[in-house]
Amino acid sequence: MFNDKSILITGGTGSFGRKCTDVILNRYKPRRLVIFSRDELKQFEMAQQYPMAKYDCIRFFIGDVRDKERLYRAFHGIDYVIHAAALKQVPAAEYNPFEAVKTNVIGAQNVINVSIDQGVSKVIALSTDKAANPINLYGATKLCSDKLFIAGNRYVGHEDTIFSVVRYGNVIGSRGSVIPFFQKCKQEGCLPITDPRMTRFWITLEHGVNFVLKCFERMVGGELFVPKLPSMNIMDLALAIAPECRIEIVGIRPGEKLHEVIIPKDDARRTLEFNDYYLVQPDFRFWQQRYNNDWKKPVPEDFEYESGTNPWRLKIDEMREMIASL
Repeated sequence: MFNDKSILITGGTGSFGRKCTDVILNRYKPRRLVIFSRDELKQFEMAQQYPMAKYDCIRFFIGDVRDKERLYRAFHGIDYVIHAAALKQVPAAEYNPFEAVKTNVIGAQNVINVSIDQGVSKVIALSTDKAANPINLYGATKLCSDKLFIAGNRYVGHEDTIFSVVRYGNVIGSRGSVIPFFQKCKQEGCLPITDPRMTRFWITLEHGVNFVLKCFERMVGGELFVPKLPSMNIMDLALAIAPECRIEIVGIRPGEKLHEVIIPKDDARRTLEFNDYYLVQPDFRFWQQRYNNDWKKPVPEDFEYESGTNPWRLKIDEMREMIASL
């Protein structure tokens, strides 16, 4: 479905954007692939990796999702948008709260409005497990963003633009992930552990990209897609990376949870289970008319998708293989 289409990735020079660019260029033949970001150095580096002499469909747009006028120019003639731009560092968002609001909330609304006005066909926004029952500002801004994108399907009017959200857990090896941090600490012989009981959901970058691209085929507008993922205890992660290192317990940081939730219990009544993912339905009366219910399997009323109770556990050797493949 991406052949001969124009695709734009906001935050296209980030970890997800780079991997998504690689997958799209090697698997499909888009008419245009626009990398939209505010980092000119990373755009320059990507341009060396994907020279126009070989990839004549690629375009690089310097811009910020806070700048609505620039989005109007960038979204002209675009069929599909993947919204990956965000301020996602938890401590930075706590210290600079309104900067996070400007990018993650106001930027999201800009993307929604411009997508509708420019006739974009489909938009998928990337979310995070921290948006479910948030306890930090980053999670709160992403929850707000999720709700904006889902509600965008209500006020498109007679336009054809549809919006959906994809939410998943920690990405193995992404910038800001604990894995590169532990690998650095390994050289010093000591790993700082916040709490030995802590668990997290894990997904590879390639799995995340493939899931998002697949959701473009599945979406009808208004869904929140959640892939089924394995969880891992922080102590097992430490053993997978540096079994010889000393452990230092430093305590949970502000804005951090012991276990992450991707689907809260309050959303169970609207959640459907599929073979490899969950789908949280919107509270739209018209949504059921769009959606094919043949495959649906409602989850139990007390269902909650939480890393601490998730039965799918990642083994130490499995994590080592994933890290080695980066």
